[in-house]
Amino acid sequence: MTRLVQAEFGKLFSTKLWLWLLLGAFGLTALAVSLTIGFNGQQGNPTPLLSTPEGQRNLFSSAGASSIFALILGIIAVTGEFRHQTVTPTFLATPHRGRVVLAKLAGYSVTGIGYGIATIALAIAIALPWTSAKDIDLSLSENGIPAVLVGVAASVAVYSLLGVGVGALLRNQIAAVVGALVYLFVVEGIVSAVPVVRDYYKWFPGGANAALTGAFTPGTDLLEPWQGGLLLVGYGLLFAALGTWITIRRDVT
Repeated sequence: MTRLVQAEFGKLFSTKLWLWLLLGAFGLTALAVSLTIGFNGQQGNPTPLLSTPEGQRNLFSSAGASSIFALILGIIAVTGEFRHQTVTPTFLATPHRGRVVLAKLAGYSVTGIGYGIATIALAIAIALPWTSAKDIDLSLSENGIPAVLVGVAASVAVYSLLGVGVGALLRNQIAAVVGALVYLFVVEGIVSAVPVVRDYYKWFPGGANAALTGAFTPGTDLLEPWQGGLLLVGYGLLFAALGTWITIRRDVT
């Protein structure tokens, strides 16, 4: 199993895709942190002030933006094998297909944690000097921020699991990536904004992620952080199990 995981890392670093997606995560994190600090306290801004614990937790939850890119990376890890027809020699080398999928799940979960840590470091590098210049008292060891940082790293790892599971279920790279993005930005956006269904948002992956990472979601009641974490992990394991089961039973071609 260790060799299979090492092989997945070899495939991952054989291209620059991981780097481009990481740069995208950096860009989105930097934008989110900059906007949060830049518009702090301005009229019409619904987010809590950075002088409050809620505002500081929301600030560092911005590092969770890397979850989107980790999701895409996980999807491409599986669908790329089918798209480029490398899946056949992969399964010939390791006839136990379940082990191949498990190796991908393990490898890309670790990669997701790495993405999360990298974007957390960037968020800290931007936030600490900027808030200090604005005379905002900000400590990384207070106001629940350590739990937020751990939650961000965990959520990115789970989204990597979701990506591998979704990729194994759909196999078509374009359909999987587009479908995932439409769900994240359209479906969950509608559910979190429409009053009739807003109360159900906390049970969706995005709502669970927001609860885990301390993200501010106006007008929406969220679960407790530990409840959101368990729910998000449940989604990740569910899609991982479904993807593994489908891969074992379905024809490769």
